[in-house]
Amino acid sequence: IDMLDVSENHLSGAIPTTIAECISLEYLLLQGNSFNGTIPSTLASLKGLQYLDLSRNRLSGSIPDVMQNISVLEYLNVSFNMLEGEVPIDGVFGNATQISLVGNSKLCGGISQLHLPPCPIKGRKQAKHHKFKLIAVIVSVVSFLLVLLFVITIYWMRKRNQNRSFDSPTIDQLAKVSYQDLHRGTNGFSTENLMGSGSFGSVYKGNLVSEDNVVAVKVLNLQKKGAHKSFIVECNALKNIRHRNVVKILTCCVSTDYKGQEFKALVFDYMKNGSLEQWLHPGFLNVEHPTTLHLGHRLNIIIDVASALQYLHQECEQLVIHSDLKPSNVLLDDDMVAHVSDFGISRLVSAIGGTSHKNTSTIGIKGTVGYTPPEYGMGSEVSTLGDMYSFGIFLLEVLTGRRPMDEAFENGQNLHNFVAVSFPDNVIKILDSHLVFRDGEVEIEDENHENLAPNVEEGLVSLFRIGLTCSFFTDETFYA
Repeated sequence: IDMLDVSENHLSGAIPTTIAECISLEYLLLQGNSFNGTIPSTLASLKGLQYLDLSRNRLSGSIPDVMQNISVLEYLNVSFNMLEGEVPIDGVFGNATQISLVGNSKLCGGISQLHLPPCPIKGRKQAKHHKFKLIAVIVSVVSFLLVLLFVITIYWMRKRNQNRSFDSPTIDQLAKVSYQDLHRGTNGFSTENLMGSGSFGSVYKGNLVSEDNVVAVKVLNLQKKGAHKSFIVECNALKNIRHRNVVKILTCCVSTDYKGQEFKALVFDYMKNGSLEQWLHPGFLNVEHPTTLHLGHRLNIIIDVASALQYLHQECEQLVIHSDLKPSNVLLDDDMVAHVSDFGISRLVSAIGGTSHKNTSTIGIKGTVGYTPPEYGMGSEVSTLGDMYSFGIFLLEVLTGRRPMDEAFENGQNLHNFVAVSFPDNVIKILDSHLVFRDGEVEIEDENHENLAPNVEEGLVSLFRIGLTCSFFTDETFYA
């Protein structure tokens, strides 16, 4: 288009800068509206513009100098606005008969034929302005430094108080043990007593004089980033917890080793039957067990873990979000009772004034790939719903014997989708092979070694439904 006329239309707001994209415009008539803001300098891009009328609006600011570069502009009317500042002198501004500036009392300069007042001398005004600007900068810098000093002081005071509240009270509530006792009880932290390694340390089997039973000693690798905070988080998470399905902390050690380096360790009840992962995947971990986990065992373990989560989420004085629920963090005692362990990346939340208040934050993006909800990787807040997702994946792994990132899964398939495809009619086919006889019957071991309880398949469907529901994270549903 070569003409745009929207005059006398009571339009308001800023003049769109996108008008400059109409490069063929020759006549632009915007007068008699309520446009505000400044004159867009992008109008200078209209190289073919011959007639421009912006009069009787509420435009403010100065006239852009680039307007004088429109070589073919023959008439410019900006009268009766609120423009101010110096008027250019080149281009269309060099001919008083081609421009109209009346009704803008704060305009100055321009060619003499316009009879505008001269502009103030810039030097004196700028010097005064520079002086005030310098004073403002000095005041701002001093204020910033004072605020920074105040913030640093508060930070260090809180950090010191946190160290006291994290270390001293927690340790005081527990029976203390020395580094020498731990070193002696684990035979110098020998590889023969090494039970396993985790994100922030290693676990050793040991004997302590102060404890009648064998214990598990978790030694933190303080060279790893987040290990110190993991120690604090786990102490705070477990110090007041008393539940048969949550691992019990017996004592801890904060000391120095024989090399003079900082040493931190936690001491727990020893779980004779190791982790659930060792039972579900003995071949993968090169671990041998005398028997496999039958369905009765697995059902009890699922109930134990669900009971632990119910306690952590609903019954604790301080709500605990575990954040890393998986078979390797579920330990089995002499009676095959499950105990949830490894609270090193958990989060404590307390209700204050009816709102959620985070006392202890997690250390970066937490959890294990496959067990944590995909939303965590997209920045979602850690919550109890994340534990529920992990429980769903955990339940499906216990029943199928497959890891969430199983090597058999291809083309983006995962454990949830693997189960969903067979649900509900073919769940027997996807059960852990250790649970299924050749004739397709499910094996259950009890005191009488009886096989095939009634309504087993119906019960399995219900269990799989729970697992699928908990690990469901899309907007579509494909099961009842």
